[in-house]
Amino acid sequence: MHFEVHGRRDPEAKTVLLSSGLGGAGAYWAPQMEALSRDFRVVTYDHRGTGRTGGEASETGGIAAMADDVLEIIDALTLSRLHFVGHALGGLIGLELALRKPELIEKLVVVNGWSKADPHSGRCFDARTALLQNTGVEAFIKAQPLFLYPAVWMSENPERMAADEIHGVAHFQGETNILRRIAALRAFDIDAQLPDIQVPTLVIGTRDDLLVPYTRSVHLAEGLPHGTLLLTDFGGHAVNITHPGTFNEQLIAFLADAR
Repeated sequence: MHFEVHGRRDPEAKTVLLSSGLGGAGAYWAPQMEALSRDFRVVTYDHRGTGRTGGEASETGGIAAMADDVLEIIDALTLSRLHFVGHALGGLIGLELALRKPELIEKLVVVNGWSKADPHSGRCFDARTALLQNTGVEAFIKAQPLFLYPAVWMSENPERMAADEIHGVAHFQGETNILRRIAALRAFDIDAQLPDIQVPTLVIGTRDDLLVPYTRSVHLAEGLPHGTLLLTDFGGHAVNITHPGTFNEQLIAFLADAR
């Protein structure tokens, strides 16, 4: 597993581990690094099958296998306690860890995630899979921002869109990995286990998320014994990129709160 450690290195600093979504790259969290690094030790990593970790995603292990990968990093860093922040798929990994290893997770943040996938999200995954298999990598990458960002934000950031497209094609994780990771997203279902998660959890959702209906965030927060819901009107699926200032303030306020 490729991982990087940023921010404070003193023994008193608390650790925040950041886990990205379907893309899997630790670099996804670039808009959060400066703000978090002032107060925390920050760990980012590339999921198995992506980026500098490479290899292949587990064929049958799903989210549980991805959680095992995170435990490998935690062991390598000899961490006994940490905050976990996950976006979409990364949030599901955090929920899995909170169920299996609650003693490890001090606080959990799930951004536009779910305890069980909505049929609408399945429709989006069907469309993306069809693009990949029937049209090719370029079409799959070109369509990706539509599921991540609000239309007006894409219109105002054409240079970012062009650069992301070039990077996405050049560093594509491969059809096998994408399909396995989408399958893991669709199979994840911990609805019945939500009452067992005792970790304080901030659930962040956006009402204009095209990929994940915000009602999934509402459902998740209501099912968690110690869940707090934070809904925003605008920002899309990747709200930490489109509105990093507000997102960072809210994230740090939750992690720093001693209650």
